[in-house]
Amino acid sequence: MAMNDLALLVEKAKAGDPDCFASLYEQVADDLYRMALYTLGNAHDAQDAVAETFMEAYKGLASLRDNAAFRAWILRILSFRCKRKIKQYVKERGTVDIDDLAALSGGPDLAETGINRADLVSALAQLAPAEREIVLLSVVYGYTTREIAGIVGAPHGTVSSKLHRSLKKLRALLEA
Repeated sequence: MAMNDLALLVEKAKAGDPDCFASLYEQVADDLYRMALYTLGNAHDAQDAVAETFMEAYKGLASLRDNAAFRAWILRILSFRCKRKIKQYVKERGTVDIDDLAALSGGPDLAETGINRADLVSALAQLAPAEREIVLLSVVYGYTTREIAGIVGAPHGTVSSKLHRSLKKLRALLEA
């Protein structure tokens, strides 16, 4: 969907059109779930985080100033939700349901890279939550470091250096 179409949906949803908010949901739900699953490590917490994100987005949609920034805005809400869940479920962090990951579409094709899915999941689990989030936003979703900075609410330079260090760390973990 073109950015203008998304902005139009946001405008109509702000005006109270529930069908338009449902369309917005359809546009981003899979990406949000995938991000939450990779970040939190299990399907149940990912589903909860996405549901809570949409409830918060629905309530706060009127406060969104730039309709074209909807995707980044809702990803930022999800980011905060995931951080809260990670703090709440520290003991569960790092457990990833391989079957859920295998069922997801999109993201890098591991067969082409020669990386075993279990090895990647294990390596991602060893990254700090903030590192994992930045790597996933960059590598899986293709966001630029400037866009990621807006999503996570950090300075661009911090995101750039954290991404560089995190990718270097991830490579080292995968090569070990």
